[in-house]
Amino acid sequence: LNPPHVLMNTSRSSSLQLRSVLSVMTFGFFLVICISSALSNDYSLQHVVQLEVQHLRQELHLPVRVDDEETETLLGDINKTSVSSSIFANKTVAVNSTSEPTIQGGEATDPQTRAQRNVVRKMMKHAWDGYAAHAWGKNEVRPVSKSGNSGTVFGSSDCGATIVDSMDTLYIMGLEKEFARGREWISTSLNLTKMSGHISVFETNIRYVGGLLTAFAFTGDEMFKTKAVEIVEKLLPAFATPTGIPHGRVNMQTGLVMKEARSILSEFGTLHMEFSYLSDITGNIIYKDTVETIRNFLDKKVKHNNLYPNFLNPTTGQWGENHCSVGALGDSFYEYLIKEWLRTGKTDEQAKKMFDEAASGIEQMLLQNSSQGQTYLAEWKGSQLEHKMDHLACFAGGMFGLAAASVLEDTNRTKLMKMAEGITETCHRSYENTVTKLGPEVMRFDGTSRTFDRSYLLRPETVESYFVLWRLTKNPKYREWGWEVVQALEKNCKVEGGYSGVVNVNYERSSDDVQQSFFLAETLKYLYLLFSEDDLLDLDQWVFNTEAHPLPIKGVNTFYRAYNALESSKVLHYEL
Repeated sequence: LNPPHVLMNTSRSSSLQLRSVLSVMTFGFFLVICISSALSNDYSLQHVVQLEVQHLRQELHLPVRVDDEETETLLGDINKTSVSSSIFANKTVAVNSTSEPTIQGGEATDPQTRAQRNVVRKMMKHAWDGYAAHAWGKNEVRPVSKSGNSGTVFGSSDCGATIVDSMDTLYIMGLEKEFARGREWISTSLNLTKMSGHISVFETNIRYVGGLLTAFAFTGDEMFKTKAVEIVEKLLPAFATPTGIPHGRVNMQTGLVMKEARSILSEFGTLHMEFSYLSDITGNIIYKDTVETIRNFLDKKVKHNNLYPNFLNPTTGQWGENHCSVGALGDSFYEYLIKEWLRTGKTDEQAKKMFDEAASGIEQMLLQNSSQGQTYLAEWKGSQLEHKMDHLACFAGGMFGLAAASVLEDTNRTKLMKMAEGITETCHRSYENTVTKLGPEVMRFDGTSRTFDRSYLLRPETVESYFVLWRLTKNPKYREWGWEVVQALEKNCKVEGGYSGVVNVNYERSSDDVQQSFFLAETLKYLYLLFSEDDLLDLDQWVFNTEAHPLPIKGVNTFYRAYNALESSKVLHYEL
């Protein structure tokens, strides 16, 4: 096929010339459609054809409008092409609607729920204002002492973790001035090379990269995508190991990694969603290849009882100690298996297979019932169970709920939902049984106790499960439980400079003087959504990363914004 400029030697004013060009390029354009379709499911065939016709009109200096007759002519020619049926039949999810996803609004119809949601919005405003007044540009605020927190997972650098982590929550809640101020700071000041020492690859990914990717999906603002790419490029040296399993920490200034003998499952296993989506919106396959190397390596490894040990040597590829957990050190690895399957429009079959196998192992080996009838997830250490469950593991109620909702077979669906509801009930009781009505960091079912067990760090996992199970079951108890958490936070955590965690859940107002960035990113977002209508961040269109940053589902969500869904077709058009 000749490029368009070769065919454009006669009058540029005639629409007949456009028709001629379209006719000559029918097969070439069909290939473009196929390639674009393989890259993205964001656009219907008719939409892409209309965009291409508009582009050709510009090239011919004709009025820029889309003529339905021209569109139908080209569509007719494409439909006549014998291979068309097979290429499009392979799409597992069709986009049948051009309506945009709801990412703001979603107010409930009944006055009580509207009022409850408005309380949560005011909480977000108070938390943000405290940070902005006393620690702007710092990673977190100390809301009691009204200063920046130098003891964060990112150190004392001025890298605005709270700003990036909060952006999508601000957007969802319609806090426009606050969002605009955050965007300006990110655009002009976000630079992670300010971080000194070795920084967690995992934490950087879920908070910074995840937050930026969601901001891009919501707004289409290329700045957010560019910033995400800059950060991920700084993380890539950590993956230069014989196995492809990354080291856990990297120096953002020098690219040097902290070489340790073991990497943590929940850290190297909680990268897939963000890296894969980044490849889809940039066209750079290296990010997806990087995390697929990890997945393929783990899939081939021998796992006893289908459980994954929490530690693995990134150099030798050997498992570390026999310690398996759905709480700290293991948790979000399992979460990302089911969620990446959902994020890809249920096309990542490897992820689904690995999740199903792991869920079977969790059920058989870790799922327990206490003498008081509480369902919990114990940990496997050495050759025996440790009867404890971290607050972190309370996300599993939502995880198994999402898994149940996607199962067609009644028996498995019922089993998974029973696990989801049982775990969430136990987490609720852990809140109900304390003086502050806030849940402890660790629940123990063997009669022992440790000091740190009794702290509450403004964690989101329990209200995350309330939110998911409310969406799936509509059981009013989940909203009732969520409102109890709101009241407990207001009573025990609210201070003039924001919200503080508590040192001991059995002592009122025992502040730890830290407002975690994830309180704004996760806890308040899930509570707000709990009191919203289902169309706001519809679970059929969005999947939340482990920091509660929603990512669009491929092939379903028109905000997916895949790389050059329009522009790449123009480039390929010329090449053909």
